[in-house]
Amino acid sequence: MALPVVLAILIVTFALARAIPGDPCRAILGERATAETCARFAEERGLNKPIYEQFFIYLNNVLHGDLGTSIKFGRPVTDILLQRLPTTIELGMSAMFIAVIVGIPAGILSAVRRNSWIDVTTMIGANIGVSLPVFFLGLLLIYLFAVVLKDTPFALPPSGRLSPGVVPIPFYEVYNLTAEPDSTRLLFYDFLAKHYIFNSFITFDWVVFWDASKHLILPAIALSTIPLSILARMTRSSMLEVLGLDYMRTARAKGLPEQTVIMRHALRNALLPVVTVAGLQLAAILGGAVLTETIFGLAGVGLSVYEAITSRDFPIIQGFVIVIALIYVTFNLLVDLSYAVLDPRIRLN
Repeated sequence: MALPVVLAILIVTFALARAIPGDPCRAILGERATAETCARFAEERGLNKPIYEQFFIYLNNVLHGDLGTSIKFGRPVTDILLQRLPTTIELGMSAMFIAVIVGIPAGILSAVRRNSWIDVTTMIGANIGVSLPVFFLGLLLIYLFAVVLKDTPFALPPSGRLSPGVVPIPFYEVYNLTAEPDSTRLLFYDFLAKHYIFNSFITFDWVVFWDASKHLILPAIALSTIPLSILARMTRSSMLEVLGLDYMRTARAKGLPEQTVIMRHALRNALLPVVTVAGLQLAAILGGAVLTETIFGLAGVGLSVYEAITSRDFPIIQGFVIVIALIYVTFNLLVDLSYAVLDPRIRLN
């Protein structure tokens, strides 16, 4: 079902992008652009052709790996995507890491200590986290750590990916991997090198590593609150359901340590819905961190899509949405495959 889903999203996105009120010419050149200027603008970019013809041209280009050229920047959408996607990936993976290492243990502890003060506190925190707007929490974090605590060791940068003067050296230059130039290989190397934490880690550049990590702490915390809260609540609910089953009482009656009963017997069987939610939350984070990227000045996928919508830049909207759709489809597939690893009954079926 992956290909029909992506094709349907491609069709809907193509149609909705052109249904946005406004003219790309005047959105980019200004309201004073003349009719002749806009006619030439549309002809140069193929916007004067019938919609169905534009779609089939675009579909043919996509099938050949060409996402088009940005109307606003005049650059290939693929180049812009490869430049912006690493920021979103680093932010999304950092936020999901926080959500998983905090949310799942909190849900387990809440289920094991049901109706205790730990359970009540955890669920109140989860409800606040899932209800608190990201833009509000982001501004609070910036005010607290970049303004109130700016002269303390707890101060954190409010925006950007690196401090001024901190320049990462790409790993392919450090290890001289470009002795034989290859455009595709260089493009891939450059894409990896734009993941500053990964690049600085494998090059042992701890100055860049620490600086890039500090810049990600606040946006990652702000972005992680909703998936963290959802994971905590889902883990608690799933664990409570499993803990009440007959085989759990049998495991305890056999004299197994409580930790073994919880971690080996209960948690593994409770993980299926948790993994489903985690996979979808990670896909949502990677595809829709618009507010977080805007507040913290991170030029990622979400901010790029927002800017493209305001400027009616159809190729960027379509190209980035296709990538987001592929991310969703891929993570759904990985979640489905993980079921067979977590539950042997699925493998047998």
